[in-house]
Amino acid sequence: MAGPELVSPRSPRVSAARRLGKRNFRGKERLFLAEGPQAVREAAGQADTLVELFATVEAAERYADIVGRAREVGARVHLADEQVIADISTTVTPQGLVGICRFLDTPFEAILAARPKLVAVLAHVRDPGNAGTVLRCADAAGAEAVVLTDASVDLYNPKAVRASVGSLFHLPVAVGVPVERAVAGLRESGVRVLAADGAGDRDLDDELDKGTMGGPTAWVFGNEAWGLPEETRALTDAVVRVPIHGQAESLNLATAAAVCLYASARAQRAPAGCRSVTEG
Repeated sequence: MAGPELVSPRSPRVSAARRLGKRNFRGKERLFLAEGPQAVREAAGQADTLVELFATVEAAERYADIVGRAREVGARVHLADEQVIADISTTVTPQGLVGICRFLDTPFEAILAARPKLVAVLAHVRDPGNAGTVLRCADAAGAEAVVLTDASVDLYNPKAVRASVGSLFHLPVAVGVPVERAVAGLRESGVRVLAADGAGDRDLDDELDKGTMGGPTAWVFGNEAWGLPEETRALTDAVVRVPIHGQAESLNLATAAAVCLYASARAQRAPAGCRSVTEG
């Protein structure tokens, strides 16, 4: 294999890629960075998503299938030396592959039109790692969409992209939706909207025991430190807490999200089904 073609961090192509580490440039170009083999593989598997790929010679040889797929989908592939990759990457230990991808967000109206049965709504979530991890949990639980409100972190922050571990490329995500619009739109579409909050007046175990969790459901998750504002909780159909059976003070956002989403997924897949939330 030939040596690297890009050896200077001052190259215009490298400079353009590096700028995507900043939100204002991402928004202007509607492009973001996907780092590492898992993210790049997922990006290359989506139509019209991967635009460019920067790879060290070693990574191009190790992940020849990914590089080949990138070329198949029309992405420009650049062999670069390790310093160039390090300059573009936002991680301490780059894995030799950095892709540039087009924005993936889906219009909120399209999500509603698909009549989703399980949705995660991130309201006031500020930490990109948490946002990406919740997206990954939603994907794993079989959710059909994720909604980030206009008060939440940038979906395309490199840390959020990494934390999603490829799930960003798997399911529809709407961004910048006012929380009032998100809740109202979901409710109008027949989705029961639940706020997840440690101070909730309803217990998740009790809701499961009552059989009210089997219908279309959206979970609203709040800020890592102070949860959901009262005005947001008031918009939802119920405020539900995850029970703490031991002595832990609380659960972190991603763990609580996983518990809630899997509870809904399990109820929706129950062999005998669940009674309608409008019964009784």
